[in-house]
Amino acid sequence: MTKETEQTTPLRKNVQHAIRRYLEDMGQCQTESLYQTLLAEVEPPLIEEVLRYTHGNQSQTARILGITRNTLRAKLSRYDIPVTNGKHWPA
Repeated sequence: MTKETEQTTPLRKNVQHAIRRYLEDMGQCQTESLYQTLLAEVEPPLIEEVLRYTHGNQSQTARILGITRNTLRAKLSRYDIPVTNGKHWPA
């Protein structure tokens, strides 16, 4: 299969599959605060990857995420995400 003909799985389907697997792994155990747990697991890598994409530019990152720069800074602090500006952003 060539790169042009490869089908990629939509993000929504990947997330749905991961949640289904998580719930199955939980078995009979009752999960609480799944929404908060999910956000706490998904939000930090989302922010980190967008920061990497923008080479640490917080204004551009906030714009891509659809949040204010102040909200972004609060989330950076909450999740203890280090910020490196410029060309030396880790790959």
